[in-house]
Amino acid sequence: MSERTERIIHAEHGALRNRVAVVTGASRGIGKGIALELGAAGATVFVTGRSATPGRLPGTVHDTAAEIDKLGGTGIPVVCDHRDDDAVRRLFERVRAEHGRLDVLVNNVYNSPAAARWLGKPFWEVPPSAWDETFDIGVRSHYVAAVFAAPLLIESAGLIVNVSSPGAERYMHNAVYGVAKTALDRLTADLAHDLAATQATVISLWPGIVNTELLQLIPADAQGRRLVTLPGEGTFDLDTAETPRFPGRAVVALATDPNRRTRTGSAHRVADLAAHYGFTDVDGRIPRTD
Repeated sequence: MSERTERIIHAEHGALRNRVAVVTGASRGIGKGIALELGAAGATVFVTGRSATPGRLPGTVHDTAAEIDKLGGTGIPVVCDHRDDDAVRRLFERVRAEHGRLDVLVNNVYNSPAAARWLGKPFWEVPPSAWDETFDIGVRSHYVAAVFAAPLLIESAGLIVNVSSPGAERYMHNAVYGVAKTALDRLTADLAHDLAATQATVISLWPGIVNTELLQLIPADAQGRRLVTLPGEGTFDLDTAETPRFPGRAVVALATDPNRRTRTGSAHRVADLAAHYGFTDVDGRIPRTD
């Protein structure tokens, strides 16, 4: 492992001390995992989402913020509906007013429970409303957050991470999902084009199968295995899946890499970043489930 990689990966918990991040959709799942890892590296993390009280799935913005505090960072919960442009604008005005800077924006918000209804369905069985739901939360909300965050990120030579998927390059789940992820990766490329004269970086991040709270509802079979079948894609053992902290470690590695701009405008698998930077999941593995 190179000296540079050693410094990036084995940095002390304070590697992002005095840095400020916003993670959207961080009540649970991948967003929560990313927020926790940024907090563990010492960052102040604004945690956004609609969940102020527990629902069918565990987790709220307040829970995530409290866990960040325990890990050594500073968690700031913000109840925010990312379909409300004014609420998103106010979020970034607050970041500037309270901290004067923003170093990392992670666009993660996504309605996974709603999208799960249409897994494996041919397009004629997926209603037009699913298109609107997917693009509104999974693409437009990322654009809106980037618009309001851009002045701060340009000032700090900051990082935008759009949580995307290998569905941008191959069929996954259904036609709407793939088109939305392709659009998101195109957004990443075009934001990077517009930011080319600055020192800000924009990348798309591709997690594999992540053992989120939603997938944890799947019971074990008679052999004790928790298997999930994705129609047309195969059956996967959730014991080999990524934890939500694994993509979080990818974001920390990027945020602490002084050479990250070489990646701007492109998409990167979490497992590939792990192999490059030398980090692992919480159990020491580098899962490959994508």
